[in-house]
Amino acid sequence: MRDDQQILEEARERVIQSIADNMDLYGITDSIGRLYGTLYFSDRALTLDEMRESLGMSKTSMSTGVRTLLDTKMVHKVWKKGVRKDLYQAEGDWYKTFFDFFSTKWKRAIEINLAAIEKSKQDYSYLIERKETIQEIRELAQLDLKKLEEAESYYFWLEKLIDTFESGEIFKLIPKIKDNPQK
Repeated sequence: MRDDQQILEEARERVIQSIADNMDLYGITDSIGRLYGTLYFSDRALTLDEMRESLGMSKTSMSTGVRTLLDTKMVHKVWKKGVRKDLYQAEGDWYKTFFDFFSTKWKRAIEINLAAIEKSKQDYSYLIERKETIQEIRELAQLDLKKLEEAESYYFWLEKLIDTFESGEIFKLIPKIKDNPQK
């Protein structure tokens, strides 16, 4: 018969494994997902050594994993008086984690794609305005330019969506769910 501690550990392990299995959505490996899950269920901030011991990961893998989680704002450093080693704690607000992660990724994509669109628009405009351009090329450039204008509209909309995340305005449209709605 299982004891209470064993049931608790199995329940946590089930969720940690589920988190790890789904971290590819964030571009994060299974082992880093396990690290996040372990920190999420920890009742206190942990050192790298404690995490390494708990997960059996190498020091290098652990450092890389923590750095990845810090970069994505899924984990943050905490300070505790008298403790010389760095302590890490999982961000417990999953809404914030989602917003921070995707806002960062989307902003980068917007910046890269808008820069490419702007440069290509210049090339298309050149082809459209140039008298020597073959008519077929001019027509294709006009079609492509129209597609880029539609893409720009999308990226401007995405910037507004990010703004609603960062300002919290999204919660006016879709409120946070405080309790399990299935209860």
